[in-house]
Amino acid sequence: MRIKTRRGFELNQKGFTLIEIVIGLVILAVGLLGVAGMQITAVKGNYFSNNLTQANYMAMERLEFLRGLPSTAAALSGGTHSDGTVSISGTAFSRSYTVTLEPGLMKIAYRVVWNDGANRSVTFTTKRIQ
Repeated sequence: MRIKTRRGFELNQKGFTLIEIVIGLVILAVGLLGVAGMQITAVKGNYFSNNLTQANYMAMERLEFLRGLPSTAAALSGGTHSDGTVSISGTAFSRSYTVTLEPGLMKIAYRVVWNDGANRSVTFTTKRIQ
């Protein structure tokens, strides 16, 4: 079907021109690139969140274990103690704790350190009566 415009040009109504298709594809590509960038950010955020959750769980669990020990236990002698390294999902978590003895009081600070492209750490602290 051909339609004449006021200026005498004929328009073909059978389909899209090549320019229209290219412009549509460019707009679609720009939109998809934006979605891809958001997806990469979401994956990195999930990876960090998983590592942070694992470190928090390890620190809280071990701190509760140490709190439950008798105050005469060797693990609660004053100073810094290494609790080893644990690897979870390809990330190595180094664990250590420091026991500070004060008159009638014991302070325990448990720290978990890992590297997922940046050095990160979490520390939980508690006090208990000796």
